[in-house]
Amino acid sequence: MWEGLPFFLEVLVGGLLSGVMYSLVAIGFVLIYKSSGVFNFAQGTMLLFAALTFVSMTERQVNFWVAFSITLVMMVIMGIIIERTVMRPLANQSLLSLFMATVGLNYFLEGLAQGVWDSAVHGVDLGISNDPIFLIEKFPILGLDIIISQFDIAAALIAGSMILGLTLFFQYTRTGLSLRAVSDDHMAAMAVGIPLSRIWAIVWAVTGVICLIAGLLWGDRVSVSFTLTAAVLKGLPVILIGGLTSIPGAIVGGLIIGASEKLGEIYLAEIFGGQGIEHWWAYTTALIFLMIRPTGIFGEKEIERV
Repeated sequence: MWEGLPFFLEVLVGGLLSGVMYSLVAIGFVLIYKSSGVFNFAQGTMLLFAALTFVSMTERQVNFWVAFSITLVMMVIMGIIIERTVMRPLANQSLLSLFMATVGLNYFLEGLAQGVWDSAVHGVDLGISNDPIFLIEKFPILGLDIIISQFDIAAALIAGSMILGLTLFFQYTRTGLSLRAVSDDHMAAMAVGIPLSRIWAIVWAVTGVICLIAGLLWGDRVSVSFTLTAAVLKGLPVILIGGLTSIPGAIVGGLIIGASEKLGEIYLAEIFGGQGIEHWWAYTTALIFLMIRPTGIFGEKEIERV
């Protein structure tokens, strides 16, 4: 057996666990794009605002769950307000206008976060240990002598549970079925009595919740600062690989980015000049996928009659 196999598996598993967190961020992009056709450029700042709000309260000795509950309600309200005041008045405008509205929203929320809180670097402690787990001690029957971070496992379980919950919600509930109808054809959905404004408000509210969970997980890993938005932008290559309108695609794309990024850092970093490969690997991978399949793995080609 290949002597380096345990280490390879260790890196691969770590990458897959990180990929689940990428998938959670990507699903936020997918939900809004599916329902309205808009790419939400402000999602990174929404995530930062959520994490900054939570950590600022906990630093002022507010109870963890109280701070979490207040931030959760705040992000739901923020999502609804954004849909009501920014997106709904522009519903009949071009997609470029809608996209530019989210760009403006991004800078507004960034300034609001600095004004309400601050621009300092904060640490988030979710109470999750980062100590390693020796898999052979926990599951000796597997015979795999590999080490996995407890935080990576816990974060992947939290993100994975939320992804599963969202998938079941949008697959089997009345609201979820309405969202699928809206994403397929807005006019047809309106014709059968589906209220578009209500569906859009729900989607933005759910996106606010996703931003909170993802913000806390990423904040614990890399700290809470304005550089946190760079981690969120990894959701862009994820959805380009998986498909802009596919939740399963966001999951698969996140796993591909997470695994390939970790393996690239270990086995290919020296070829490309040492450190720093994590800053461009995801985007290069997405570019290669776009050259092979422009619509993504789960994307559907649009056929227009001329």
